[in-house]
Amino acid sequence: MTASVILSSLPQTSAAALATTWAAAGYGESKVVVRFKAVGSAPALAQDVCKISAGRRFEEVVRYVRRKLRCQETESVFLYVNSAFAPALDEVVGNLHRCFKNSHNQLIVAYSMTPAFG
Repeated sequence: MTASVILSSLPQTSAAALATTWAAAGYGESKVVVRFKAVGSAPALAQDVCKISAGRRFEEVVRYVRRKLRCQETESVFLYVNSAFAPALDEVVGNLHRCFKNSHNQLIVAYSMTPAFG
């Protein structure tokens, strides 16, 4: 006798599964504090602290910094977490915050107009 699996419903799409997982992890509506630090000749931001939704991707942080610095399309901006590494653009900010926040519960993001850290 052989056993068979009977599906009572179809599996979720990957987007729905991610949304469910993020909601369970608390990334849906929660916000994290990000502190920006200028490196080298990069101009300082007028407001160096902001809150961003934990479910957003790191590319949103890059866009925010570029907009605040009024960068042209041809200008480069390099962002680093804890002055150590440049995360992938599709990395979730909540994951970065959970793993690399400082003692003040802030994610430190250094930015530079030229490559600064490895």
